[in-house]
Amino acid sequence: MVKTAPKKTMSVVADVEPEKAFWLNDGRMLKNLKELAQALETMDGALWSFHANGERNDFANWVEDVFGQKQLGSALRKTKSAKTAAKRIKEKMSAPRFWSFLM
Repeated sequence: MVKTAPKKTMSVVADVEPEKAFWLNDGRMLKNLKELAQALETMDGALWSFHANGERNDFANWVEDVFGQKQLGSALRKTKSAKTAAKRIKEKMSAPRFWSFLM
């Protein structure tokens, strides 16, 4: 069996490469989790529902797949509104333990 190295956690304050950016359905491009939290704070219900609904959660997928933040992605899957999702991201980003993974 071939062992693979664990996926590294990406810095949430650094911008992702352009090909890994998150494109909102309204045309805005997000490059890091801070921008995602800011966009979620003012996001209307229609845009939220386009990206987070019973079939998918694009925000959680991006957080998990691009940043390697499985716990935060799981928390986002449980949220029912954009404002709550923004709050979860800010809570995780302000936790000292969260930052220790990025060192």
